[in-house]
This record gives sequence, C-alpha cells and structure tokens, in this order.
Amino acid sequence: MSLAPVSKRWLVLAAALLLPACTTTGTPPGAAVARSPQAGEGIVSAADPRAAAAGVEILRKGGSATDAAIATMLVLNVVEPQNSGIGGGLFFVRTDRSGALTTVDGRETAPAAATPEWFLAPDGKPLPSRELQTGARSAGVPGALAAMASAHKRFGKLPWADLFAPAIRLANDGFTVSARMHNGLKLYGRHVTGWARQTYFPDGAQPVATGSTIRVPLFAQTLQRIAREGAAPFYRGGSAARIAGALSGAEQRPSPMTAQDIGSYRARDRQPICATYRVYRICGMGPPSSGGITVLMILKQLERFDMAGLGRNSPVAWHLLAESERLAYADRDMYLGDPDFVQVPVPGLLDPAYLASRSALIGEGQSLASIEPGKPKGAPERKRVAFKDDPGTTHLSAADAAGEVVTVTTTINGYFGSGIAVDGYMLNNELPDFDATPAKDGYLVANRVEGGKRPRSSMAPTIVYGPDGKVRLAIGAAGGSTIICQIAKALIGVLDWNMSAQDAIAMGLVFAPGSKGGVIEEGTELVAMLPQLQALGETLKVAPLGLKANAIEYVDGRWVGAADPRSEGVAMDTGGHVTVIKRRVNELNGAHE
Repeated sequence: MSLAPVSKRWLVLAAALLLPACTTTGTPPGAAVARSPQAGEGIVSAADPRAAAAGVEILRKGGSATDAAIATMLVLNVVEPQNSGIGGGLFFVRTDRSGALTTVDGRETAPAAATPEWFLAPDGKPLPSRELQTGARSAGVPGALAAMASAHKRFGKLPWADLFAPAIRLANDGFTVSARMHNGLKLYGRHVTGWARQTYFPDGAQPVATGSTIRVPLFAQTLQRIAREGAAPFYRGGSAARIAGALSGAEQRPSPMTAQDIGSYRARDRQPICATYRVYRICGMGPPSSGGITVLMILKQLERFDMAGLGRNSPVAWHLLAESERLAYADRDMYLGDPDFVQVPVPGLLDPAYLASRSALIGEGQSLASIEPGKPKGAPERKRVAFKDDPGTTHLSAADAAGEVVTVTTTINGYFGSGIAVDGYMLNNELPDFDATPAKDGYLVANRVEGGKRPRSSMAPTIVYGPDGKVRLAIGAAGGSTIICQIAKALIGVLDWNMSAQDAIAMGLVFAPGSKGGVIEEGTELVAMLPQLQALGETLKVAPLGLKANAIEYVDGRWVGAADPRSEGVAMDTGGHVTVIKRRVNELNGAHE
C-alpha cells in the first residue's frame, strides 16, 4: 500500500470520527493551510492526524489548550507507541494571554540505587551501545503522567476523565497501523517483550502490516482506570508494583528499581529560559533540558550577522549556522545536567558578553580549526563529554480561543523504549541519556548517573513572542540531538528569512554538533550547496536525518498550523480545517525519529 493513500485515509477517519465538520484541502508543496483558522479558533498540530483530531475534539467541548495537549498526548500513546507515552517523560511549556510562562519538567528519574557505574562493565568500560539502550536498566521512573496531572490541576477546564475518551475509544475499537509504526517495528522493534510482542508481532516474526487494524484493550483498561482514579494511583499500589516487578524481573539486565522509587516521583516546575533574538523574545525549558538554552546560544551567537540579508540560499548563512551549532554544543556537553544535582551556569551561558566572545570566534569565510567549550561565569571546573541521542520522541502544540498556548515534547527515548511493556504501554529507555562514563580526565562529568537524577535531554519546546508581547510561534521537534538544530533552523527561517513556519520546518537541515564536520540532510535543497560549503572549510557529509517538527504560528490575526513533511503529522483547527502537506515519501519509508 502506498503511503499517500494511507495518510489521506487517516485524515478522512479523523474527520469522520472526531471532527464531523472537518474538511481537507490540498496545498502546494510546503504550503500551510488553505484557509487559516480565525483568531478566536483553537488549533492543534501533532505528529499524527488522529492525535490532532483528539485535541480539537477537546477544544470544541470547551477545553483549554492544556486539556487539548493532554488528550493529544494520550492518543499519541495509542497510535504512536514507539515514540511516546505514559511510560516516558515530557517537557511542558505554557503561556497565557498575559504572557505568563509556566514550564513543567516531567523528565524521568534514575532509581535510588543507581550509581555512576550504572552502565559500566566489570572491566570499568562502558557497555556496548546496544546493551545500554535496551533492557531494564535503561528505564527511568516515568514522569509524563505526573506532569500531565500537574498541568491539568492548574490549567485544565474539562474534567480529567474527559481527556481520556478519544484514546480509550481508539484503544478499544482499534486503529490503523501507520507506515512509520510498521517501519519502526521492522527496523527497531525486535526487543519488545510481553503483550507488546504478541500485539505488534502477531505471528512472532513479522511486524503488523501497514494499513492493518490493531486493538490494545489492555491499554484501554489502564486508561479507564487512570481516567476514573486520577494519576496518583499510577505511582503507587499495584501499578507501581507491576512497573518495578517488570524491571526487576527482566531477563536482560534487571533493574533494582522499587515501588518506592516510583511513588516518590514528582513533576517539577522549572524556571523558564528566555532571551531576546533581534526584536523577539524566545522562551523554552531550562535544565535538565539542554534544548532551550542551546537553541538560544546558537541564535545569540548569530545575532551580529545579517542573516536576513544573506538569505536561505546563501552557503555562508548555513556555514555560520553550522559554526554556531558547534560552539553551542561544546558548552552544552560540558555544563548541562540536572540542576538538582550539578551546578549549571545558566546566567553565565546566556550572558551577552560571553555570547559575544563566542560569536567573535565565528568567521564568514572560514571554519574553526578546533572547537572547545568556553568558560562562562559561574562555571564549575569540568571536562567536555559526548552527547547522546533520544530518537523516539514526538511533539505537539495547541492554542485555545482564550489565548492559552501550550507546546510539549514527550518521549520514551528510543523506538519502543526499553522494550519492556506494562499494562498496555511501553517503559522508556531514557537512562542512556546519562553519560555512561562518570569521569573524564579525572573530573566527574555533569551528566553522570546518580540515584534520583534526571538525564540531560535535547528536547526543546519553544514559544516565541513578537515585539507586541504576543505569541508569534510555538514550536518543537523530535529527533534526538538534532532537535536543537531543527528548532534553531526553523526560527531563523521564520524570524530572519520571513518564511512560514511550514516552509521553515520543511527546509533541509545542516546538523553540526561536534568539534568538526556534520551532516547535510539527504534529499534536500541544501545538498547542492556542498561544494560552496567545502570551499568555506566545511567537512560535511550528506546523509539522511530522522526529523519531525510541529508548530503553530500567529500571522495576520490568525492561527496557522505547520507539520513536518517528513512525518504523517497535521494541524487541525476548531473551524474544521486540516493541513495537508506534500509528504517526503522516502522519509516516511525509513526515517527514524
């Protein structure tokens, strides 16, 4: 079955089942919606049309953007279980009409018994990557549900149980298997166990086929219980015992996680990270997210350059972006970690004088010979360490008629997380986002494993305010460590190059997080620039990148949705309009988030 008919059928199903008045309209490649929603309408952009439709259903019932985001996340858990769910974590960024910001940290935590040697073999060396990424020791205490409950308590309008209805309906009645889900199972799903193995590999060997229908009644029962009793019982009693039992009794690298570890979990409000870029104010998550601060550093280091004048077709502009990425990632790798455990020099990293000194290292006509972290004010003495990917992730953005805007990135980390399933959902494999080696060159690294600690993340849900103080854009992405560069690239596209959010997301990516080199996204317009970039000293290679972004933007008094053509995502509004994007079929056939 071809991918285009599958995507079209989902839109029709979403319209028929969840949005009775919804219509779809074709658009030219890269275009946004054909008729943008009115200012008073709500909107949801998500990586799956059924999830976006669930969020709009909630908005139509009078729910807030927070309510819509929660309903969207729950449906994503059903139809996109390889990427996110209540067995994982999230970062939640919310603003209201007044501009007040709230950021909730629902990142997973390591069990109390975790030590800096958590991922070391008996010889003291890090375990092989495959062993790190799978099995029980890769799982942290899930935080997503606690963060949802915390947000709903303060910002929800509809009853908690109402938000679960779309997901319960799909889990019980069945849903169509997407090409991305099938390919994720085929490429990365061999480690799934228990009921998930029986559900997703019904003959024991081959994954469920694209276009087939599957049901997950066990997960429907779990959702019904949480809808009825609230989130608290998830973290205690039989639920906590089953999570701990599945991990401690796992065949592959059992974990000493206990029910007490799960019961002690708390979602945390964090201080938002904000800075100006030209005439805009950009805000996101603070540590343990490295995403918000690294995006801001990339942009601030570019602020002295005339990016608008250079334009999107300039190899110099992309060279400058690559150089700024390298410098920002060097500081990220050195200093970012869980602020409850390590000293993170946020003010020093965002200090204008410090960023000016880092920017001064960037030249328009040549590449830096070497990249080293800087020394911002308040920085502890540490050595640079390597970053980790978190590939299985998803993002959504929502706005309601009252002016509330929510943007959330949520994840179970790798495809299907740890591979361990409990009560109809997958448990995450977030703990490999810690650095496996606890010390380097005689110094403890900031992102080492410790009991109760949250691993560093690249997730970067972001809100941009215009010069009038009103929300201009809400955006986020999936794709592990590429998330930061995806957001920085899209913001430059919108704010400097006057592109729509849709076109900025669809644009190709230069991903350069290391001390040299990097990747030009295969199959994009940027590949043609490679000779000019090489003449500037860039040593980039052309390769595929598993990218996935979503956004909503406020333009000319209207909300406009954007979804990544590399994914099956859409944006829908309460006026009955759906984005239809020309898909990059090659990405859908094999991309990995």
